[in-house]
Parts: sequence; C-alpha cells; structure tokens
Amino acid sequence: MKVLSVNAGSSSLKFQMYEMPEEKVLISGVFERIGIENSFYTIKINGEKIKKVVELSNHEDAVIALTKELIEFKVVNSLEEIEAIGHRVVHGGDKYSDSVVITDEVLTTIEELSSLAPLHNPANVIGIKAFKKVVPNAVAVAVFDTAFHQTLDESEFLYSVPKEWYTKYQVRKYGFHGTSHKYLSERMESILGKGKKIITCHLGNGGSLSAIENGKCLDTSMGFTPNAGILMGTRSGDIDATIIPYVMEKSGKNLDEVMNDLNKKSGVLGISGLSSDSRDIEDGIKEGNENCILAQKMYVRRIVGYIAKYYVFLQGVDAIVFTAGIGENSSKTREDIMKSLEILGIKIDEQANNTRGEEIRITTEDSKIPCYIIPTDEEVMIAKDAYNFAK
Repeated sequence: MKVLSVNAGSSSLKFQMYEMPEEKVLISGVFERIGIENSFYTIKINGEKIKKVVELSNHEDAVIALTKELIEFKVVNSLEEIEAIGHRVVHGGDKYSDSVVITDEVLTTIEELSSLAPLHNPANVIGIKAFKKVVPNAVAVAVFDTAFHQTLDESEFLYSVPKEWYTKYQVRKYGFHGTSHKYLSERMESILGKGKKIITCHLGNGGSLSAIENGKCLDTSMGFTPNAGILMGTRSGDIDATIIPYVMEKSGKNLDEVMNDLNKKSGVLGISGLSSDSRDIEDGIKEGNENCILAQKMYVRRIVGYIAKYYVFLQGVDAIVFTAGIGENSSKTREDIMKSLEILGIKIDEQANNTRGEEIRITTEDSKIPCYIIPTDEEVMIAKDAYNFAK
C-alpha cells in the first residue's frame, strides 16, 4: 500500500511516501517558501537529490506539483494508488488520545483548537484541505503531537491555578513531540523488552523530555505550549510568570512583543548572544566565548534537572534515550549530560558516544543505567497510523 506522511507548516510542506507495511521509503522531500517569493522544492528519490525553483502561491500548488512528480517518477501510475495520507497535527487538545480518521467534525475541532497552537494548527488544516482536494479518495488521518501525553495523571497535567482555568479555558499541560517520544518508547521496547522505565530526551532547536513506564507517558517537560520545560534554541523554557508584566512595565513592550522575545529571542540564543545553533555554540566554547560556555552550562543543567526529577518520579530508570538534531549529533552535549549524572552510576563509552545519527548504546556494559542514541522517525509513525486505518 502506498502511504504519504505529511507535515504542513505555514510556508512549507514536508512529505515522505512509503510502501507499507514494509516501511520502504519511495520518495521524500520538502516544499519551501510557499506563498513567498523564490519558492522551491527539493525531492530525494533513488539516492538522487533534485531541486526545482517554481512559483508556489499556496499549499494546493505544492500538492499539485508533488502529485505530478509522483507520476513522472513512476512512484505511482495514478493518484488512486495513494490509499492513505497521514497528517501531522500539532494540537489535539485533550480530545484526542490517539490518531483519528479526518472527518468534517474532526477538521472543525482541529480548527477550533488553533487558539492553543496558532502557529501550527492553521497550517496543518491548510495541508489537510489541499490534499483532500487533489487526492480525494485517500483515507486522511490526523496524527497528533499531543496524543501520546494524554496518559498523564490529573495530578501531573493540571497547573496549580484556579481549577476553573482548566474547566473553562482548557489551561493544562498538553506536552508536544509526542510522536517522537512514542517512537522512542516503541524502539526501546524492542531493545529492552516491555514494562521498562525510560526517560526520552528529544533535543533539537525545540526540546522536551518524557518519563515513560510500560509504554505510557507519565510526565513530560513541555506544557500548555511548547515554550515550557528546558531552555531551547530560542525559547526560554520555564520562567517565573511575573517576569512578563514586570518587563512590560520596565521596557514599554506590549504582551505580543514580550512573548515574541520569550519564544524567538531567548534560550541558547538569548544567553549566548550569538546563535541558537548548538554547532555555533560549541565553536564558541572552543574559542573561549564566555557567553557560549554559560549557555551550554545552563542548557545541560536544565536537562539534567528534568532527568533527575523523572528518575525519582519513576523510582529508577532502565534507560535514557537521546534523539533529534542535538540529541543525535552532539557528542559534547550528550557527554556533558551523562557526566553530570555520574552519581546515578552512568559510565560513558567515549568511542560509542562519538557516533552521530546512528542507533547505538553509548554507555559501558557496567553502567548502571544504559544510555542510547535512537534517531527519531516521526514520519514512519505517521505512515503506520495512516496505514492501519486504511487497511
């Protein structure tokens, strides 16, 4: 069965097509600058990378261009062969604890939840509608970033604010990167067996950690929005809420400006004053840049703090897993984190830890807690859910 995995952003469209259930990637790519000048797309097929500059006024243009490429490269002979399309949807609120077939009612709900994810859900909806128009016969499935975290107990997802904030306004911890954390959980089950306690660390420009037991998420670091938890590339992570009105009063900035600072000018970028990219930070550290040294120290300590919290919460841990851009590729960040956890009996395998982007254990055999790199694969999780509904 031919299945498309789709991730639509406000001006982008990432895709990957699979032959299922074999999980064989047939073609992948990304359309960029949709609705903006100088739009283009890049596709990968048969080991070849092809870039084309083309005007893309909207997402429907991108979908039409994509379907033409599928036929031209003979990935499919007709669009009827695409039996299912899985769409990444960032926010499902507390209504969806699993993926669902997209009906008119589901689409309306996703649109209604846009106030909880104003940068993401509207773009996800645009992608869903564009594919529905061009490939109407395919089963459309919504795969929610928030779904995996719906197993949190009320004591973990509620904030210590008036209860009516939750009952009236849906203020609660939702968590994000759920598809990635779920993938890591399933991979670790295949390595260690079921019933284990693991801490998953999705560390990229955005980052979150989850405490998982027996395949269920019991706590996660992101909250009502993706700005909670650890400090990230440009996001502040956890802060004292009263900082916001204080800075507004002192600076004369309005709420939108302060929130923009917290989401786009804080985190590693805000502390280093240099970059949000960990590679630039590591270069700065080598050059003795004090702000880069400080940014790395703060970044690592926030992550270690969550790992320590989850270790106690789970009453012990069977494994710690690193994934995403930094988690998979930064041996320094992994080393800094694991060295800070030596008190838990973690011993680094330095040679293995120098690995980039490969599935591997990075601690010694006598380490009390094994640590792993597991490259995440959110696309295949989306495709699997779409395939299961379609069949």
